[in-house]
Amino acid sequence: MATTDAFTLLTRHAAAPARPFLVFCDGDGRTSEISYAEQVRCALGTAELLRREGVAAGDRVHLMTANRPEFLDVFFGCAVLGAVVVPVNPLSTADEVAHQLDDAGATVAIADPQLCATVRSAGREHVRVLDVDELVAARPAEPAPVAHIPRSGVAAIMYTSGTTSRPKGVLVTHENYVRVGTAMAAHLGVTAEDRWLVTLPLFHGNAQYYCLMSALVAGGSIALTSRFSATGWPRHARDLRPTLASLFAAPVRMILARAAPDPVDADNALRLVLFAQNLTDAQAAEFERRFGAPLVQLYGMTETVVPPFVNPPDENRRWDSIGLPLPGVQVRVVDAAGNPVPAGTPGELLVGGEPGTDVALGYHDRPQETAALLDGGWLHTGDLVRLDADGRAYFVDRAKDMVKRAGENVAASEVERVVNEHPAVLECAVHGIPDPVHDEAIVAHVVPRPGHHPEPDELLAWCRARLARFKVPSLVVVRDELPRTSVGKIRKDVLRAEITRPPTPTT
Repeated sequence: MATTDAFTLLTRHAAAPARPFLVFCDGDGRTSEISYAEQVRCALGTAELLRREGVAAGDRVHLMTANRPEFLDVFFGCAVLGAVVVPVNPLSTADEVAHQLDDAGATVAIADPQLCATVRSAGREHVRVLDVDELVAARPAEPAPVAHIPRSGVAAIMYTSGTTSRPKGVLVTHENYVRVGTAMAAHLGVTAEDRWLVTLPLFHGNAQYYCLMSALVAGGSIALTSRFSATGWPRHARDLRPTLASLFAAPVRMILARAAPDPVDADNALRLVLFAQNLTDAQAAEFERRFGAPLVQLYGMTETVVPPFVNPPDENRRWDSIGLPLPGVQVRVVDAAGNPVPAGTPGELLVGGEPGTDVALGYHDRPQETAALLDGGWLHTGDLVRLDADGRAYFVDRAKDMVKRAGENVAASEVERVVNEHPAVLECAVHGIPDPVHDEAIVAHVVPRPGHHPEPDELLAWCRARLARFKVPSLVVVRDELPRTSVGKIRKDVLRAEITRPPTPTT
């Protein structure tokens, strides 16, 4: 039997009536505050209404809203009932919603008012669709207290981005949530005085795992915005008084490029900002100088739940490294045959631990994919990393993003790093496409910094001076922006589809 879950953690801190849990900033800049005690009442009221709608333990509740307090009401309400929350991207199309509903076996769908039509157009008549605003209006303001017994087993089904196939539902348990919250709170020293700035989508693991759950463990609070805004982030970092924040590299670059520097940018209470994915040293230095907060890189996946690697939150952190193994996390780096590789040699990252506690339980209704994911008692990430002599890890690339060029393996991330160092480049994405002579040709898609207009030939010359010949792109495409998932990951599948034929090789 579980000893705690997200709702139990919430109630532990509700004894102090005024302790803040959530500060919400809506799209018009209006803020509202919710205490732990108020959040407990909202969760219980939501659970009572869902119970009236026939939701019981084990039922799947599809949740499709933007960042808003009611997302958390449903998240905690499902924990009260033992129902499974299925949080999804509010930008999902009707076809994508149909897949989510069918795959998860949802019986109820809760959506923003403007999204209910999308859910209904998925054509699943057996699924009850609830308008989240109507749910709030109908739930009891003073719900009856419940003798909550901490839940165990599956708490959520979270869908992967699905850039190469239909998204898979990752099974995340109550034990997973508590484990990651405890680990992150301990590593970052989160206390009741801390407040997370959450601008990334709540339906994503980053916001739930690292921010929400560590705040619940420590009794801290969350400053939630309705969406990420590059121009608004500096103001949110000042006005909402967070001490912690989490971003991906792409939003960091957007903030630096689109939000004009202001002398008051550093007038904030931030003590650190987590980030994932690569930044150049120049970008990281500019961010830290401008906002006065150290950047701490980490690595994690929806499936790993607990991030295997996190940098130390002190002067020993490194911008170019994904960090050291988090205490209690087992890792291996292996070759294609499963043998350990020596320090400095890239290999696939495997993560150890108990499924359903340390790592995700698997994929919903996909036994073959689950067996492959957890083969041999280790979670296979599909990511290539290398370790140095001190055990510090460096991300190399997704295994599928390695480009085979005339018999040589080229890491797309290595080419991206070189291109990103050009003073006129904001960011780039590199991928391979089939080439009848050289296996694959290398294509670089480049977004310039505002006010700059680099020519492809200029960028190719830059690469030739810094990369071995076989690593130099065959084609450079200068564009206004890169296609992304909702959390900022670059859609390389979209980029590949745009290039219909091999480019002429560079000389």
